[in-house]
Amino acid sequence: MALAFEVKHLKFTYPSSKKTTLDDISFSVEQGKIFGLLGPSGAGKSTTQKILTKLLTDYSGEVLYFGKEIKTLDRSFYERIGVGFEAPVHFNKLTGNENLAYFSSFYKTKTDYAALMTRVGLADAGNQAVGEYSKGMKVRLNFVRALLNDPDFIFLDEPTNGLDPTNAHIIKEIIKELREKGKTIFISTHLMGDVEQLCDQVAFINHGHISEIASPQALKLKYGKHEVTVEYANHGTSEKRVFDIANLGTNQAFLDTLKKEQIITIHSGETTMEDIFMKVTGEMHE
Repeated sequence: MALAFEVKHLKFTYPSSKKTTLDDISFSVEQGKIFGLLGPSGAGKSTTQKILTKLLTDYSGEVLYFGKEIKTLDRSFYERIGVGFEAPVHFNKLTGNENLAYFSSFYKTKTDYAALMTRVGLADAGNQAVGEYSKGMKVRLNFVRALLNDPDFIFLDEPTNGLDPTNAHIIKEIIKELREKGKTIFISTHLMGDVEQLCDQVAFINHGHISEIASPQALKLKYGKHEVTVEYANHGTSEKRVFDIANLGTNQAFLDTLKKEQIITIHSGETTMEDIFMKVTGEMHE
């Protein structure tokens, strides 16, 4: 599979700052995959996304989009990408449909945003002024807006933040469908559940450095405990026994526990993405 983005030794410092925001970071995003960039506030996530979307260009290093340095790409680059910023600008006095019609007019390729509005549960609110929308409605409108030009590469910043579980599930299902269609998706989020459910690969960034790049599953295997905890009933109370996961099928003590005891629960020592976040970054997640 081709690489959609290759970032090589990227460095960036804001003109008004003496501190380097991005300090020699490198990573690649494979075409047709979902890539997550994770890190605490101020780690460099937003700056990285701004560089990849050509909003910031005064950087050193290389940023290649399908092998071409993005500094050399013309405005047709924007026809191929979609961007869902965490705090986008909407025209509050215009309706949802009017907002989408306006932004859709910027592109040569146009998608059926009415169908997308229906899918995200905003069909009935399409003719309502955006200023009357709740936060969750604006988040869903912003998601539709990122897909107006049927982009090949989609940047999503906190795509489910502020949504109830039902609407968050709908957005995540659409994201998975986009991947199945061959779209490439770059997600920046602090919601570790989204990361685990969606991302094929994640990179942790902290203080301008990439500290870890791997799949969520590989990270959980690396940072988790290789053990199984069995909880069982014993004369009205519960007791726990911990077994090494290696050769579990031939561990007689484990097999005897399963046979002789009244099992309540069995848990592996698999860690959570929240725990991994804290271990890798050394900080509580946002």
